[in-house]
Amino acid sequence: MTVVIRPAKTSDIPAIARIYAHGVVHGTSSFELTPPDEAEMARRMTELISKGFPYLTADVDGSLGGYAYAGLYRPRPAYRHTLEDSVYVAPNMHRRGIGRALLVALIETAEARGFRQMIAVIGDSPNQAGSIGLHEAVGFRHVGILQDVGFKLGGWRDTLLMQRALGDGSKSPPQS
Repeated sequence: MTVVIRPAKTSDIPAIARIYAHGVVHGTSSFELTPPDEAEMARRMTELISKGFPYLTADVDGSLGGYAYAGLYRPRPAYRHTLEDSVYVAPNMHRRGIGRALLVALIETAEARGFRQMIAVIGDSPNQAGSIGLHEAVGFRHVGILQDVGFKLGGWRDTLLMQRALGDGSKSPPQS
């Protein structure tokens, strides 16, 4: 199996939308209830890329095996150096190292662009051992739990917050 991580392209949207739709319909990691269509997914990708945020895909032997992106954690200006990551892997590609390859590349890209912190917001954490383990493996630490903040698939869901410094983190002031 050959995995190539590269910047996302608009031609990736159909595969990205399929991967995300599966997660929305069958899972609880995303708190969306209805999968966005391809036009909405393209709008979201374009907005992130146009603002200088990383958006990556994993090509696995010629097909899209997953994608990852980061955007601002919160819109207020003081958060401008802090990102929230998202990683989605095609359901038939789990447990093959694709998520890790994407997340490592996302961290490296974010560091190169001068961001200082990355937050993982993991929905329904009791059922997301894979995502938690992935984030722990690349240096994220648990920083909090928001209990019963989402209602999906017939039950209340919590959100685990994990955090990782990027570059110098908080050891020095940011460049801008």
